[in-house]
Amino acid sequence: MVDKSEKFSQLVRVGYFSRAILYSVVGLIALTSAGKIAAGTDGAFRAIEDFPAGSLVLWLMVVGLSAYGLFRLASFAFDIENQGADTVGWAKRIGHAGSGIGHFALAYAAFEFATTEGSSGQDSAQAAASGLLSMEFGGLVLGLLGLAFFLAALDQAKKGITGNFMHRILSGAPRYTRQLGTVGYLARTIVFAIIGWSLVNAGMMSGGSEQVLTLGDAVATLAGNGAVFTLVAIGMIAFGLLSLILARYRCIPDLDPEGRIPSFRA
Repeated sequence: MVDKSEKFSQLVRVGYFSRAILYSVVGLIALTSAGKIAAGTDGAFRAIEDFPAGSLVLWLMVVGLSAYGLFRLASFAFDIENQGADTVGWAKRIGHAGSGIGHFALAYAAFEFATTEGSSGQDSAQAAASGLLSMEFGGLVLGLLGLAFFLAALDQAKKGITGNFMHRILSGAPRYTRQLGTVGYLARTIVFAIIGWSLVNAGMMSGGSEQVLTLGDAVATLAGNGAVFTLVAIGMIAFGLLSLILARYRCIPDLDPEGRIPSFRA
């Protein structure tokens, strides 16, 4: 019988696997099809929809990206990875919150493609931002979410430069994992910073909800920047491959017998 801890671990690993598909597809589209990357994240999901058993893959991504989003929100709320409650710890946890919300937005976009013939009308992230902006203090909330993405970008840069992400990877991972992580995390730093700026612009600078960007949209904004665009696209593929390795070798926090998560165990 599979206990709660094992079920939790399996679900999080599905999340990493889903992330691997998404980032790899975004990177490949950016390198091979300028027309499709102009459609941003929608272009990536359209490409996945055209895969053999594409609908099944989309549903896997709905579950996986949602699971990963929950994992990151739990890291923020309950400190399940023992980041701590000092300034640095809270900065990382707030960054995890931004990542969690972003992955829920991606999961919802995948859901739209899985249940219809594709996304239609306003981008789901922009629609959510529009609803938030109609509420009192909605602009402030968007701005704070943008700040969370900036903090996440700084954390991605630190991981890429120092390689400290290797501390939570089990032995047996491929020897090139560190190099993939460096390239992938640095590319993700740029993408997260772009997403963060789009949220601050929309929420605090009267840019409007149409300014809000998701993963593929952020990569698409770099299309006119030559070498930078190419390097970020390669970085997206590298991060997708890293995520595939993490799906197998990431050390996932254990649940205790009551189904709760104790302190992180490496």
